[in-house]
Amino acid sequence: MLTSKQRSKLKALAANLSPIGQVGKDGIGENMLKSFSDCLESRELIKINILENADGDPQLLGRELAERLSAECVIVIGRKAVLYRKSQKKGVKHIEI
Repeated sequence: MLTSKQRSKLKALAANLSPIGQVGKDGIGENMLKSFSDCLESRELIKINILENADGDPQLLGRELAERLSAECVIVIGRKAVLYRKSQKKGVKHIEI
């Protein structure tokens, strides 16, 4: 669980990120989860677009993504979700929170 201070720092870092993927009308698929998981392992912090035609509330979809990826949902603003997960890879520069 992230503290408000940690969440604030991650939000500031995510402000400059471009979305790496999107959730659309097909929902959350296994290939999408694998791709997002790989990105989290290499970057630790990712931003995802939730399209207008996606079934469900963006807040709920952001939390579901985080849960299925064993990550933290930092924030969902509008239709963008920011997720964080500490990488287990060696050689990855970790985000200091």
